[in-house]
Formats: sequence, C-alpha cells, structure tokens
Amino acid sequence: MNYLYKRNKTVLTLIALAITFFHLIPFYILITTAFKARGDFSSKWVFPKQWSFTNFSEAWEMANLGNAFINTVIITFFSALLLIVFGSLAAYPLARRQTKLNKYMYMVFISVMVIPPLTALVPLYNLVVDMGLMNTHLIAILNNVASFMPLTIFLYAGFIRSTIPKELEEAAKIDGASTIGTFFKVVFPLLKPVTASILIISCVYIWNDYQFAIFFLQADEVKTITVALSGFFGSNTNNLNLVAAAAILAVLPMAVLFLFLQKHFIQGLSAGSVKG
Repeated sequence: MNYLYKRNKTVLTLIALAITFFHLIPFYILITTAFKARGDFSSKWVFPKQWSFTNFSEAWEMANLGNAFINTVIITFFSALLLIVFGSLAAYPLARRQTKLNKYMYMVFISVMVIPPLTALVPLYNLVVDMGLMNTHLIAILNNVASFMPLTIFLYAGFIRSTIPKELEEAAKIDGASTIGTFFKVVFPLLKPVTASILIISCVYIWNDYQFAIFFLQADEVKTITVALSGFFGSNTNNLNLVAAAAILAVLPMAVLFLFLQKHFIQGLSAGSVKG
C-alpha cells in the first residue's frame, strides 16, 4: 500500500512538472525575445548573446505605456476598493440573517454569475452614450464593479458562514459594539484570505480587460494598457523585440500582486466556496 502511494505520488509529481514546463515555454520565449538587440536574429530558443535593456525604454515611450499604466492603475484600484468594501458589506447580512428576502437576494446574485457579460454590451453601450460617460474612468470602474460584485458576494458569504464563528460577533455585541462596528472590528479583519482571492481574481481580469475597454475607452488619454498594447502590437509586427518588452512590462504588476498574495489565495477561494 505504501509502495503504491509513493508511486502514485511520483507519477503525479512528474505530470505536474511536465505541465509546469509547457506553461513556462511561452514566458521563456518572451524573455529571450525581449532582451535581444534589434540586429540579433538568432533562434528564439537561444538566450541573447548580448543582453539589451533599451527595448523596454523604447517600448515604454513608443506605446505611451506611462499614460496607459496610470489609467489602468486608477481603474483597477478603485474597482477593487469598491468591490471589497461594498461586496463584504452586502455579503455579511446575507450570510448571517437567513430571511426569505436575503435568501432570494443571494440566489439572484448567484444567478447573475452565469450570464455572460458581453450579452449586455449593446444596451450598455447605448446607456453609456446617453449618459455621456464615454471615455471616462467612471464607466470602466462601474462596469467592473457590476461584473464582479456577484462573485465577490458569493465568496465573502461562503467564507463568513464556513470560517467565522458567530460567538465572536455575539461577544462583541455583549461588549456594546454595534452591527457595523462588529463587522469592521471583528469580522472584516478575519476576511484576509478571501479578500486576497478576490483581489487576485478581480484585479487580474480588470487589468487585462480588453473587450469592454476597447468600446468605452477609445480616447488616447484614457486608454488602458491592453488597448495601448493592441495598437502597439499592430504597428510593430516586424519588431518583436519591442513587442515582447512591452508585454513583459504589462504583465509584471499582476505577477507581483499574485506572488505577494498567493499564500492566501487557495485558502480564501476554497473556504469561500463552501456552504455558499
């Protein structure tokens, strides 16, 4: 029995390593391409003979990535902030007060999760034009919050039900804390794992969003990183070194965010999907 367990573990480890290896191949090619000088036409599988860092500065200026980064950071930060604050506040009563209305509202939020966001694109576009919100950060923020609020409430509510004991809240109320005070002083600090999961899921999607940004953020001054990169890629198809450098610059912030929050990611995601 012990032999079979070790053998199965070894096989699974080898499979995991093989999958990891194949997933790392595109990043390897991206790095080798980004650091090669313009005159280096060696194979993409070979490391550059002379490492060049000028591709990054040129790509940054040519693609106007500075402005695009600022726009994307503003949209991503405020979208995530609103999701965390209002999502947790909405999930708390839905998780603790099992009234008919709360159960119905919870099911509505869960049902919205199965609706593809692009199905609302045409009426949403007409509404945005009528309200004069085209080419504004506000419409991008509101759209992202509306898209991710059901998932945020689902994860927060499940995490509160399955992980946080009611006795902690009852003790706080005995000490004279109000409901809102109990939430922010007792419950919210314990939501760190699921908050990390929500931040990773929502921020990565919002940072990489293209399908809505290309419709609502068309002006140069409000273009996000994906829209700016799309135009840059189209005009530099013969200069893959700059394209690869721009891609690395675009993906780096979310890679750092994931590395910083990864220890909480699995815990929060698994706990938040239990007893939903």
